[in-house]
Amino acid sequence: MKNKIIDLFCGCGGLSRGFEMAGFETKIAIDMWEDAVKTYNHNRKCEIAVCEDIHNWDDAFLDKLISDGDVVGIIGGPPCQGYSTVGTRDVNDPRNHLYKEYCRIVERIKPEFFVIENVKGLTTLSGGAFKDDIISRFSALGYSVKFQILNAADYGIPQNRYRVFFVGMKKEGFTFPEAYDYKVTTEEAIGDLPVLTGTEVVTEYSEEPKTEYEKLMRGDTKVLFNHAGTNHSQQTIDIISMIKDGGKIKDLSPEYWEVRKYNKAFERMSSTGQSNTVDTGHRNYFHYKQNRIPSVRENARLQSFTDDFEFLGSKTSQYKQVGNAVPPLLAYAVANAIKDNL
Repeated sequence: MKNKIIDLFCGCGGLSRGFEMAGFETKIAIDMWEDAVKTYNHNRKCEIAVCEDIHNWDDAFLDKLISDGDVVGIIGGPPCQGYSTVGTRDVNDPRNHLYKEYCRIVERIKPEFFVIENVKGLTTLSGGAFKDDIISRFSALGYSVKFQILNAADYGIPQNRYRVFFVGMKKEGFTFPEAYDYKVTTEEAIGDLPVLTGTEVVTEYSEEPKTEYEKLMRGDTKVLFNHAGTNHSQQTIDIISMIKDGGKIKDLSPEYWEVRKYNKAFERMSSTGQSNTVDTGHRNYFHYKQNRIPSVRENARLQSFTDDFEFLGSKTSQYKQVGNAVPPLLAYAVANAIKDNL
């Protein structure tokens, strides 16, 4: 069976990683963000990701790319800033229209399937016009298109993260994966990672994994990557320390949050629940027990990146790469459902 895929707008590679776990092989990936492409290539034997503008992929290049006849699918998450409910939701944001480039490539390559992942705000922006246009465009190319908003927490990922997935198949009968019968908590996901008290960088584990999820994330990894503390002011540390496990700053008396006008999202993760959506900073979201924001590694765990996956670039860039990624285990669930249909 053909098993090669092409990853458009690949970021650091969460979507690719999930599909590869399901048995697909990525032939080439593309993104405009240099740091993300470097991370993508750093975590694999063959450097297949290119840092390039997708408009440069003309028909001649695409025809050469598929000349082997081994491409079965196209996956990707066009930039979502224009659709996000936490952004400006500007209908005219040029990034909103990059799915048309995705469509152009699908039309030329004619794969057996395609997958588009995006923020759920895409389904409602401009009265659902973008969602309707995606369905219309790809249906006209001969695909049976289905979409569904999936929550990562339903697929063994310790994070409430709602994203819309569009799946187009040449073959009828695709169904999205059913939610699993269990959920992973934040403590079950990151409880084995070393304590951070300042800005230190910790590269060794201090204890054995205790849960199945921790064992899965660690695998045979011996070195700990991207686990560094953050420099908080004493005032911030003192305020965090007063917020209970799973609590918010608004649980405290107004004197602690009115003066500095703290963000209402200033809260501590719940050890017995799932994390809030991991964003590109996670600056107002704190460890369930320690008085600090999560490390890049902890955010990566909450996203289901295994510990052998190392993020490159500045610390700010690393946080952004993690936050922008598709959780690999969620991609894996979708990929398996596609395999069943194929």
